[in-house]
Amino acid sequence: MSIQEICTVRDNQTLGSNIFALTIHAPKIVALAKPGQFVHITCGDANLLRRPISICQAHDETLKIVFVVKGEGTKWLSQRKAGDTLDILGPVGNGFDLTRLGDRPVFIGGGIGVPPMLQTMQAARANGAQPTAILGFRNKDAVILEEDFQAVGTVYTATDDGSYGIHGFVSDVLKEHLDEFTSVCACGPKPMLHALADIAEAKGIPCQVSMEERMGCGIGACLVCVCSLKNKDGSTRYGHVCKDGPVFDSKEVQW
Repeated sequence: MSIQEICTVRDNQTLGSNIFALTIHAPKIVALAKPGQFVHITCGDANLLRRPISICQAHDETLKIVFVVKGEGTKWLSQRKAGDTLDILGPVGNGFDLTRLGDRPVFIGGGIGVPPMLQTMQAARANGAQPTAILGFRNKDAVILEEDFQAVGTVYTATDDGSYGIHGFVSDVLKEHLDEFTSVCACGPKPMLHALADIAEAKGIPCQVSMEERMGCGIGACLVCVCSLKNKDGSTRYGHVCKDGPVFDSKEVQW
């Protein structure tokens, strides 16, 4: 269930180049939020379409979102200050199924796909699991939230250029430690998710992926975020990432 709430900004932090973290008082949305869901935010009077942003953390009536500035809407959002109000619709979408994780899940994020994995990893830890995170970034300057993940469990950080942590991709790290995990949850670019899904399927462990498709309405009324999915008989059907996802079983996705 989603609700509309007028929320108050408590803090705005810069995490890196064009990356911002907003802490927002949103008690009604937080009470409903589950790991892997997102919110839809009105970004100024001139922007008719809300902007979908994944939930990084939701607890104690406080919502945290982390986003990169890509256009006028997110630029406007990045300029909000403590005390400003936001019109937010949420929580939206279907999140991760925590019952499928096992006792040693791994949470994998690539770039701006890292933030939603934090709440999911925290929830797994609260349920008694021993979680691991694999975080992937372009370079050292793009690394975000590493300390937050380290407070929850084991963390491997990789960079494409080797300027920080492990030199390589998150898929390389997963292959190296695959025997340690009972399930995979991931969010990031589609090629990354495809690679992770193939690795998990070959190993025979569950894999859930959060798709990063561009969205328009956020409620399944438009066709912007349509994705191809597999039926059990092998035929293809079409779903909406905003309504049917953003999280899917990796075997369900028509890569």
